[in-house]
Amino acid sequence: MKTLLPTTLVGSYPQPDWLIDRGKLLKQMPPRVRARDLWRVDPQRLEAAQDDATLIAIRDQERAGLDIVTDGEMRRESYSNRFATALDGVDIDNPGTTIGRSGNVTQVPRVVGPIRRRHPVEARDVSFLRANTDRMIKMTVPGPFTMAQQAQDEFYRDERALALDYAVAVNAEIKDLFAAGADIVQVDEPWMQARPEKARAYGVEALDRALDGVAGTTAVHLCFGYAAMVREKPPGYSFLPELERSAARQISIETAQPNLDCAVLKDLPSKTIMLGVIDLSDETPRRRRSLPRASAARCPTWRPSASSSPPTAA
Repeated sequence: MKTLLPTTLVGSYPQPDWLIDRGKLLKQMPPRVRARDLWRVDPQRLEAAQDDATLIAIRDQERAGLDIVTDGEMRRESYSNRFATALDGVDIDNPGTTIGRSGNVTQVPRVVGPIRRRHPVEARDVSFLRANTDRMIKMTVPGPFTMAQQAQDEFYRDERALALDYAVAVNAEIKDLFAAGADIVQVDEPWMQARPEKARAYGVEALDRALDGVAGTTAVHLCFGYAAMVREKPPGYSFLPELERSAARQISIETAQPNLDCAVLKDLPSKTIMLGVIDLSDETPRRRRSLPRASAARCPTWRPSASSSPPTAA
């Protein structure tokens, strides 16, 4: 029987303490360059340990009754850095800097040549996930606009050109992810919300290039940042209706913590909406069974228990 409202994670799941140093992770901004010192496992055994953590994430999702399962992004130090630092044209040994979403200076990949994907980055992750669950599966990949914003460009000197070359790399990756067995591929583009003017200039163009010729179900995810780090969130998106003209079939948005007014969804009439209903800033189990009259136009919020540390993708 087809599920009326299928459930899924955004993509990430808290990594076990035995796998990653969560205390150290919490004391820094989400890494945009490699942060291998976060892993607690010897490099020679790290892949096997990440496989074990992935199995735990899969089984937890199955026990919770989720319809669409992810790998929990157990192999990533952040949602974007694993893919972004695997590309040609990036000097990962001498990182650059940029101003992050929170206004702080953060280290980012330094672009020193043409951005090219030299090999599939997450195809094995999909194959492992497909082999270990019989449910629908989703894989996430960072979006070209977001990666262009999370970089110090010393080669293109043109943000649009940089984003479009990132898009070509993402496009090749997405096609490999579907070939490896993914049912849904989600493109994470949180910086479209953070830098809306630039997103309006070339964000949808870059996203569509990333999705060019892709036959499978694709989603794009926007949010306001990690719940543990961004306590005060705006009640509305600065960039969202523009995605109606994008090639993405699904739009994934955060709604619970900012108490988003869902009236904005009328501007996305052709899209399937993935509605985020968990407020990770509140660990108190609480279920709202009905909506108060004053907020009837707003989204319902379901707040189950959540980890105190931020997930690996937001």
